[in-house]
Amino acid sequence: MTIAEAPPRLAAAADASLRWYPGGPYSMARTLGPLLRGNSDPSFSVQGGAVWNAFTTPEGPVTLRLTSVEGTAGRPGAANGVDPFVDVQAWGPGAAAAVKAAPRLLGADDDWQGFDEAGFAATLPRMVREARRRSLGLRLPASGRMVDQLVPIILEQKVTVIEARRAYRYLVHRYGTPAPAAGSSTPAGLVVGPTASQWLQVPSWEWHRAGVGPQRSATVMRALRSAVALERLAALPAAEAGAKLQTIPGIGIWSAAEVVQRTHGCPDSIAVGDYHLAAYVGAALTGRRTDDAGCSGCWNHGPGTGSGWSA
Repeated sequence: MTIAEAPPRLAAAADASLRWYPGGPYSMARTLGPLLRGNSDPSFSVQGGAVWNAFTTPEGPVTLRLTSVEGTAGRPGAANGVDPFVDVQAWGPGAAAAVKAAPRLLGADDDWQGFDEAGFAATLPRMVREARRRSLGLRLPASGRMVDQLVPIILEQKVTVIEARRAYRYLVHRYGTPAPAAGSSTPAGLVVGPTASQWLQVPSWEWHRAGVGPQRSATVMRALRSAVALERLAALPAAEAGAKLQTIPGIGIWSAAEVVQRTHGCPDSIAVGDYHLAAYVGAALTGRRTDDAGCSGCWNHGPGTGSGWSA
């Protein structure tokens, strides 16, 4: 991995910028996919090879633009091949903080070395090995933003994805703020999601209009009343952060795992208790549907190997 200055033309057009080289195959779409709450996520916009994301940093709101170039290094017939890279540009009060955190967001801390080691790989189911071969550009993103990940995951508790995402879109559009302008190229309708204080101002009838029942809305409110302490969990190891999340009533092992997968890029956080995951994974890897215990047994190689969520 290498961090370099962005070309002068790109740097001049933004409040802060850099160019990040992943140092190997890279797919930004696969990497950032888990962070989007569907194709209509108000805080994201995908345009060609660029992903736009609006969010809040401790310094204020930011509009982030990530432009991925695949590169040609290693391709047959490619002379003077170019390594893949991502150009990072940001606008708004939080620009410098967002650019500094961008490599982790793009998966810079994710290490597949243990997973790809020949001896370990040989112990994996054939389907997992084949999926890895086809997905060499995948990295696990680490957003570091606890509130931004926790709220939509609470909304997804015990309802369908369609219901949860509709509720999230409605509330973000109602209580978020317009993204900082990035010149004439700013995507129309891009929204900075609500801050913790803005979420706490959502009245009960708006939760009802969004289709969010009192149990889930109460969990959001309870968690965000300690938003400062909540954001500090981003600096803790994933296992410790997940354990502390579970001390909040209404947040169990499934929700905690789904959060730290995205905030910490943790490959060992498995969403135990997911309604479909265990059965789907068991059927894919063993030919039969399994429960959570059977699903875990499909990749029981111990922590640190990245064999859980990575698989």
